[in-house]
Amino acid sequence: MIIGNVFLVGPMGAGKSTVGRQLAKTLGRDFYDSDKEIEKRTGVSISWIFEMEGEAGFRAREQKVIAELTDLKNVVLATGGGAVLAEENRRILRSRGHVVYLSASVEQLMRRTSKDKSRPLLQTEDPKQQIVDLLAQRDQLYRDVADIELRTGEQSIQHVVSGLVKKLEILGQ
Repeated sequence: MIIGNVFLVGPMGAGKSTVGRQLAKTLGRDFYDSDKEIEKRTGVSISWIFEMEGEAGFRAREQKVIAELTDLKNVVLATGGGAVLAEENRRILRSRGHVVYLSASVEQLMRRTSKDKSRPLLQTEDPKQQIVDLLAQRDQLYRDVADIELRTGEQSIQHVVSGLVKKLEILGQ
């Protein structure tokens, strides 16, 4: 039996929302996506917030939403790729649930994000280099905050989720 909250961290395109939705369904829990929650509350896209308020404005909103959502009970939360940049977010995630780092290869991340224009940090001349740079900056933060690391790849979502459930059950013992 899995007790407590489950928080998913990792780079954009690693599958946090997809895996999180399925995991929540499997566990009979509510699912939240911090980026979607910010959009819902503001009525505008993440790209618009980045454009109007800059990354710092977005990160302030993200921190507030993560603090609120992690305070709920028995939820699955998919965080944005940069949520781990703030020490306060890392502290909150660690103290309020089980943290799972979903990782993937640069090639898989590129394949999953290449056509998505709603990712402001990838609107550059060289999105692949941007992914490499973001991973270099964030990978250790993901690892430091996580209780479990799980690589997403060619396996099905069902396979990823069932493997994750087993790891969470072991963690909860």
